[in-house]
Amino acid sequence: MALKIRTARGEDYDAIIALWQRAGLPYEPEGRDSRVAIARQIERSGHLIFAAEDDEGGLIGVVFGSHDGRKGWINRLAVDPAHRRRGLAQRLVTTAEEALRHEGLSIVTALIEDYNSASMALFKRLGYAERRDIVYFRKVF
Repeated sequence: MALKIRTARGEDYDAIIALWQRAGLPYEPEGRDSRVAIARQIERSGHLIFAAEDDEGGLIGVVFGSHDGRKGWINRLAVDPAHRRRGLAQRLVTTAEEALRHEGLSIVTALIEDYNSASMALFKRLGYAERRDIVYFRKVF
């Protein structure tokens, strides 16, 4: 199977949402994951958001990179269940890492839901250190 990793585009929105659904990734269609919010994120930092396509052009993986000027973030990593265990998640993460490194960042972080043991194992294999001393707070407007 041929595989292509490219930057995401606004027109990928429906395919990204469908992928997140197939992958069981929680998403907020009325908030941070709305069509408008994703379009805004792609417009601002689309060079850090990557989509993986199969040889027929179907979206089978995605990762969102971002940064605050000090540290980079790997978010919203998803791989279609039919295409897992082939190194695609690792390729997406390393692609995002390279883009963040190109932005001048030397620290990259990832937030992972506590039930997602597969993602935790992936990031550990990729050299990420687990931090259990940080508590995540969130406020939605």
